[in-house]
Amino acid sequence: QAGLKLCLSEFKQQLAWVERLDVTLGQAVDPVSQSASNKDAVDPENDFQREMSFYRQAQAAVLEALPRLRKLQVPTRRPDDYFAEMAKSDQQMQKIRQKLKSKQEAMERSEKAKQLRAMRKYGKKVQTEILQRRQKEKKNMLNAVKKYQKGLSDKLDFLDEEQTLSQGNKKDSANQRIKKGPNAKRRYKNQKFGFGGKKKGSKWNTKESFNDVSSFRSNVAHNKGPGKAGKGGKKALNKRPGKRARQKMKSRAR
Repeated sequence: QAGLKLCLSEFKQQLAWVERLDVTLGQAVDPVSQSASNKDAVDPENDFQREMSFYRQAQAAVLEALPRLRKLQVPTRRPDDYFAEMAKSDQQMQKIRQKLKSKQEAMERSEKAKQLRAMRKYGKKVQTEILQRRQKEKKNMLNAVKKYQKGLSDKLDFLDEEQTLSQGNKKDSANQRIKKGPNAKRRYKNQKFGFGGKKKGSKWNTKESFNDVSSFRSNVAHNKGPGKAGKGGKKALNKRPGKRARQKMKSRAR
C-alpha cells in the first residue's frame, strides 16, 4: 500500500480544475421521491434501474460542473457559426448517403411488390367467390330440376330466374356494344370502302327472281330475230364458200 501511494504521488499532476474537469459525485436527487437513490438498492441485473443510475450520476455531475464553468467564464454552448471538422470525409458521407438511398429504394420496391401481391390475392379471392356462387346456383337449379322430374315439386320458377338472368346479361352486353361503338380504324375503313355486305350466295336465285320473267325475250332466246339467217344467224351470212365453189366463181368470171 505504501508503494502504491508513492507511485501515485509521482505521476499525480497538480493542475487546476479547469485543466482536469474531473467531477466525482453520487447520483442526483430523484424529483419524484425527492431523495437520492441508494447504490445498494440498484439491481445490477435490472437493465432499467442500472441505466437510470448512470443517468442520475451524469445529471449530478452536470449540475455540479456547469456553475463552476460559468464562474470561470468558460463557454458551454456552441455558437451558431461554429465550424468543426467531421470525423468522416465527404467522400465517405456520400457513400453512406448512396447506401441509405439504395436501401430506401429497395424498401419502396418491396412495399410495392407487397401491395401487388395483396391485390392479386384479393382478385383471386373475388374470382373464387364468383365461381363458388355460380356453382351454387347451378347446383340449386339441378336440384330443382331433379325434384320436378321426380314429381316432388310442380314449380318452374327456376326457369324464369334463369331466363331473366340470361336476358339481363344480354342487355348488358348489348348496352356495352352500343356505348363502345367502332374504333377509329374501323370508321376510316367504313368511310373509304363502305360497309360491305353479304358476298357469298349473292347471285343465287330467290323465289321472286325465279318468278320474274319480265326480261325474257323469246326471239333472242331462240335465235329468230331480224337479221338471223337460219340456225347460224350472222355467222351463217358471213360464212366463206368452199374451195370448189370459189373455183367455179373464178371460171365464170373469166
